[in-house]
Amino acid sequence: MSVAIDRRLEAARAVVEDASRLALAMRPPSGGPSGSQKSAQDWLTEADGAVEAFVARRMQELFPEDGFQGEEGGSVRQGSLRWVIDPIDGTSNFARGRNRWCVSLGLLDGDRPVAGVINAPALGEIYTARLGGGAFMNGKPIHASPVTDTRSAMIEMGWSNRVPKPVFMEKIGAILDLGAMPRSGGSGALALADVACGRLDGYIEIVINLWDVAAALIILEEAGARVSPFLREGGLTGGATILAAAPGVAEALSQATGIPLA
Repeated sequence: MSVAIDRRLEAARAVVEDASRLALAMRPPSGGPSGSQKSAQDWLTEADGAVEAFVARRMQELFPEDGFQGEEGGSVRQGSLRWVIDPIDGTSNFARGRNRWCVSLGLLDGDRPVAGVINAPALGEIYTARLGGGAFMNGKPIHASPVTDTRSAMIEMGWSNRVPKPVFMEKIGAILDLGAMPRSGGSGALALADVACGRLDGYIEIVINLWDVAAALIILEEAGARVSPFLREGGLTGGATILAAAPGVAEALSQATGIPLA
């Protein structure tokens, strides 16, 4: 199986690089948002559909036996190995011509993340990992932050219109009470990648979908981060809560926010 996963990861990285170039070419100019709104602050652009269709077609040609699930198209193929794509994660940034967005493609073996690629072309960063093989950014090993004091920690929290304002404010308050510095960057996949490489010490989102985290889950695991049981808590079939954190602050962050760790 490891040989099969290696072959798929190598192919996925090449396909995602091509898809990222397509997305970069379609990125709107800087300014007010381009595209349509699905709901408050939830944007859809022409590039979302084009990138997903491109990757779906290429992966079917390469691995016709594999399943495939996309944010825009839903579950379009079944298979014991399943690719899950977010064609543009950080669409609100992308729609304004900003740089913080990515193409994210993860591979699951049943309910087990086994490989992932996150490509942020405007930032020049590619994150990859496979089960048991380590995590990398641009080919160099990455590891979660060594921070152990929450008063030195930088924590990002994602926002969703599906979360009541009091719940969001409660979690933000818990972060502030720890003495940590809150952040919000508009891309869940890249925030999780930042936890994996130590740029952030934690990331929380109360409701997030599988396509946002499918690639990041294995990257986090291989980088030594602690993560809540997202898939076991409903993440395979719907929105669920995620907490990812550096080992030295994970327990404190979990206790403060009430989000259990795996």
